[in-house]
Amino acid sequence: MRFILIHGGFHGAWCWERVIPELQGLGHEAVAIDLPGHGKRRDEVSTLEGRRDAIVEVMRSGDVLVGHSGGGYDISLAADAAPEKVGHMVYLAAALPIEGRPLIEASGGRPAEEVNEGGKTQLMTDETGMMKFVRPDGHGRMECYDFQKVWDFFYHDCDEATARWAYEQLSPAPVEMLLKPVHLQNFWNADLPRSYVLCLQDRAAPLSISRRACGRLGVEPLTIDASHSPFLSRPREAAQILVAATKTRPVHPLRPR
Repeated sequence: MRFILIHGGFHGAWCWERVIPELQGLGHEAVAIDLPGHGKRRDEVSTLEGRRDAIVEVMRSGDVLVGHSGGGYDISLAADAAPEKVGHMVYLAAALPIEGRPLIEASGGRPAEEVNEGGKTQLMTDETGMMKFVRPDGHGRMECYDFQKVWDFFYHDCDEATARWAYEQLSPAPVEMLLKPVHLQNFWNADLPRSYVLCLQDRAAPLSISRRACGRLGVEPLTIDASHSPFLSRPREAAQILVAATKTRPVHPLRPR
């Protein structure tokens, strides 16, 4: 199998560096890419269309799309554009778009019409504590600014050297595309094979959002005893559960809302 690994907010292709050789060791191919506005493409404008196209451009028939955190939105967009190429979809501690609504609402943020003109968007409800270390950077993006809090939030089961390395790779997250409604009729109608992996020690993805995503995906979640970032703290187990996920099937229909 061939896995396409898609990062979440603030991160880039670099976050999968430990997982790729583990997947290869299990006999599979793996490709990680930077989405526009992230990683080596951090200076690019980030739009829903650009993010979608970045994935579709590398897709081959039968690929397994893996979306971590906010990357769940992006693999959904790509699957809507090219459902015939998707072999399986794995949502890793990820959110699922709500048909006809802005992505920010599926992340637990305020409805788009309530976001002020200054561009301050609350990415999640503050039950997570995320807003204690995320702030606007002056360029319309949100940046992480406190290493200790970021370590505790994203990487608490990683050693300090790993957490610091990751922290230094983070880039300010684009948010403007989160305010635009999405329509994914091809995705909902295709009813593709799909799975959800729940991180049991996750401090970043509210359990309420994960449960809602599982319910709408119509799947029973697989679990990994890790933080929000198992690709760094448990790369071997992460690779194993991604492979295992491809052997599962939904138990209920997919729900757009």
